[in-house]
Amino acid sequence: MLPSFAARPQGGGTAPCDERAVFTAVVYALTSGCAWRHLPPTFGTSPATAHRRFTVWTEAGLWRRLHRAVLDELGARGEVDWTSAIVDAASVRAKKMTCRRGLPSSWADAPVRSTMLGEPLSSGT
Repeated sequence: MLPSFAARPQGGGTAPCDERAVFTAVVYALTSGCAWRHLPPTFGTSPATAHRRFTVWTEAGLWRRLHRAVLDELGARGEVDWTSAIVDAASVRAKKMTCRRGLPSSWADAPVRSTMLGEPLSSGT
């Protein structure tokens, strides 16, 4: 399922990595919340390689295909209960008519004039 990596045409670079070790490092970073730069060296791959492969695999649709393959396998074994499901979404449509301090939306992105202490300047008086 993993896209194959060929040697770079210009040469150079480092020796090929063990794909399983890179995959394990990527899954660890994604599931633990670990920053890429803090990946433990015990995975045997650099944080840069793990992040680069994650980006390539994401663009290649690996995670969608992997999820589908797991569902297909579990479904074939009868281990998926489709009688109930949970849908979670955090997508919210942005409104075009924004308002900040009663200003028209066309002014909403304009900087607010303030004093050196960060307090807004009073308008009018």
